[in-house]
Amino acid sequence: MHLPHQRGPLHDLPDSPEAYDAVLADVTEQALARLTPEGNLEHPGAFDDIGDTSLGITSLLVLALQRTKDPRLPEAVHRSLAFHLRERVYVEDNPGYPNLRIRNSGFSYARYVLHAGVHPIGDWPSTVWALLQAVNILDAPDGLIDIDQRAGLLEVARGYWRWLTEATFFNPQEAGNQAIGCVVGGLMLARHLPPEEGESVRARAIGLYTDEIRAHRVRDRGALLPPEHGGAYDNNYGPISLSFLAQAHRISGEEIFAEDGDALARYIDARLTNGGFDNGGPRYSEQHSGFEAMLGLRYFSRRIGSDLGRYRGDTRWGRHAVQTDGGIDGHFAFMLVWQVQDGTRWHRTPSKEPFRHQLRAGTVSVAFDDRMTPALVEAAGTYYLPAAVNRQHGFGPVVDGFLLCRPMGEVRVRDIRTDGLTAKLVSKPVVGRDHVLRHVQSLYVTDGTSLWVTVAVERLDGTPYLLAGLPYAMDDGDRVRRTAEAEVTSAGGLRLTHPESEGADFFDARSQLTQQQAAFALAADPRGYGNPDEGWRHLVASTALEAEPVPGTPEDVHVFAVRYGPSGPLTPAFERRAQGLTVRTEAFTAVIGEPAGDAHGDPELTLHG
Repeated sequence: MHLPHQRGPLHDLPDSPEAYDAVLADVTEQALARLTPEGNLEHPGAFDDIGDTSLGITSLLVLALQRTKDPRLPEAVHRSLAFHLRERVYVEDNPGYPNLRIRNSGFSYARYVLHAGVHPIGDWPSTVWALLQAVNILDAPDGLIDIDQRAGLLEVARGYWRWLTEATFFNPQEAGNQAIGCVVGGLMLARHLPPEEGESVRARAIGLYTDEIRAHRVRDRGALLPPEHGGAYDNNYGPISLSFLAQAHRISGEEIFAEDGDALARYIDARLTNGGFDNGGPRYSEQHSGFEAMLGLRYFSRRIGSDLGRYRGDTRWGRHAVQTDGGIDGHFAFMLVWQVQDGTRWHRTPSKEPFRHQLRAGTVSVAFDDRMTPALVEAAGTYYLPAAVNRQHGFGPVVDGFLLCRPMGEVRVRDIRTDGLTAKLVSKPVVGRDHVLRHVQSLYVTDGTSLWVTVAVERLDGTPYLLAGLPYAMDDGDRVRRTAEAEVTSAGGLRLTHPESEGADFFDARSQLTQQQAAFALAADPRGYGNPDEGWRHLVASTALEAEPVPGTPEDVHVFAVRYGPSGPLTPAFERRAQGLTVRTEAFTAVIGEPAGDAHGDPELTLHG
């Protein structure tokens, strides 16, 4: 079974002017064949996310007309723009809409669902999208749009802006991507208004960004991020926010958008495995955006000097939004317009800067969560999630059913890179059920093909083992598919266990259920509204790799040693010396310093190939 939304890396999609001309040519033919006598360009099967879609396709036709001068397009643009102005601009309040601050304002807005009172909660983002489609058309050179229609569209765009920022609460869904999109719409609209009014709108847009978005950023993995549906980051919407930040910087030149985009881009870079897989989010765990992410990932890959284009997007939406039959949908058309207009090229090589929350070399990567516990491990094309035992999730030693990975104090990190090896030592104070403070020292070493993990902890009573992850997915080249298999070797005993119980609280990697589906099943609210990250935390137990301690280690410690990647003998040797614990493997020798660290308490590590 393949994961539906994580497909090919986005930088594999051609993005030359010729490639975009071919996309626009296809859009043109589909649109001309679909255009109704009334001028409607909506997909016949569309029901929701619809209030801006005909206008979105019109904006693509305007761009195609500008680039190709196709003589068939002026009439299509005129008819479709007339349709939107006549049929898709609403000024009477939508019955049931809960987020109004001014009733009967008379300002124009777009509907998420056309019928009055049917799911009006989506009207705010639909109006943001309609504003963005409108300003893209207003940006067209003089002569492409009928003068009277242009004036009418400008007045409607004014109304959209006022409805979004005056008649309703700002960002009512607490969705960073929608809010930043609204700011972009204001910045673009301001350029078409008389100077005094334009400056007022521009100032208001930047003020909303600083006061309503930036001031409420959420910290995760050392970064401050625009909040998304109640969380810090979402796999689908986070890269879309990055695209909006890119456009905001392109339009305004304001450094605040570049600075915040750089921070979000570095965070995404640290989250993503080498193969571009990631999971987790408060709205979607595994749903990846497609072309909506390309502008931001491309723009900021160049700014931060790293290969963000490895992000696996949903390439069914590789160029523009589509319905189930593959037919074009105008939703998000503004992103395609901006992609075509932006000349930034992908940066295709990894950053050489070490990240606290990532270890990456060759085809191996480890993304660490806020507690410096692996959130995702990749080796030999296989992706491992944190396993669950007794409602506890992570990687780490387990004793008497208690997982020792939640820190009780400062987590210290040391990074080392040699000619052929990349390593990270994580020193973490933890407390078990006995309330005794212990130090878990986890050493991660990779040669770019295999990943060696050595975990040392003060001697434990009972029969401890290392919870070493949940094998979950595998790279199939242009697709990611489910798996329950693993290429993992242990210097002690190693077993792959599966939950003995069934039900939503237990996740068996051999089942057809995806992590996202399982997470939504455990969430408090329906799919698409519940928080899958929160739901997943209710998981009682999962498929898990369990490694036993290495025999013959120094008497004062339990040591666990596993290698992810190609199989073969693993016979490490451990020796306690004055400098610390010496680790010898077939690929390297390392010395892990004492838990107390150096004069500043930071971990000490030496490494030789």
